[in-house]
Amino acid sequence: MRLKAIICQVLSREFEQAIARSPHSIELEILPMGLHDYGVAMRPRIQQQIDASDASGFDAILLGYALCGRGTDGLTAGITPLVLPRAHDCIGILMGGRRTHERYFENHPGVYYRSPGWIEFQKSGRNLEPAWAVARNSMGERRSREELIQQYGEENGAFLYEQFTAYRRAYSGLTYISTGVPSDAVCREQARAEAAANHWVFEDVQGSTCLIENLVNGEWSLDDFLVVPSGSSIRATLDERVVVAT
Repeated sequence: MRLKAIICQVLSREFEQAIARSPHSIELEILPMGLHDYGVAMRPRIQQQIDASDASGFDAILLGYALCGRGTDGLTAGITPLVLPRAHDCIGILMGGRRTHERYFENHPGVYYRSPGWIEFQKSGRNLEPAWAVARNSMGERRSREELIQQYGEENGAFLYEQFTAYRRAYSGLTYISTGVPSDAVCREQARAEAAANHWVFEDVQGSTCLIENLVNGEWSLDDFLVVPSGSSIRATLDERVVVAT
């Protein structure tokens, strides 16, 4: 088959390895990690890339995204079918499935997750973001306390940093998902250091790229993947299917 893969930068290393072993011809397009900051606003950008690829004769367009805060809810297939994993977010994808993630989450509430992509691209990824994303992040949570103080002064900068990072106080642990990509060891140590700096419990879990491999290999079981026929749209559900085609 001739396939197009439109994926999030967070999953790029895992996809690159899987595509290198796939029996199919796959054209890869990587969208910036920063789109995650905008929830449903990421949908128009992904739809734009789907539409741009629709008349190129691909047998299917693969989405390296999950439901992602409903960011894929409403995406529509043109003449080319869409295929995406049934998962709520990239954590479920990198753990090998939504059920594995759900079991882990039940026993580890209040855990912050990292993966090679989240570590590697959380700063460098800003260079790939569109202009409107850069503008929004110019005073957003990705900036350090020192950067904010330098721009806004001691009192205002410290206040902004506390506001942007308040969510971190709800967490008690950091779990790193190892996926076996070349940057794994370095990224794991950075995640360990981040956990130590925030006084979080650190855990390293073995992830699985089976969903990514099955996606690029054309092995689309109905339990793990949604195939969206021509003219249909992705819709979020409140049940274990996560997404359906309507």
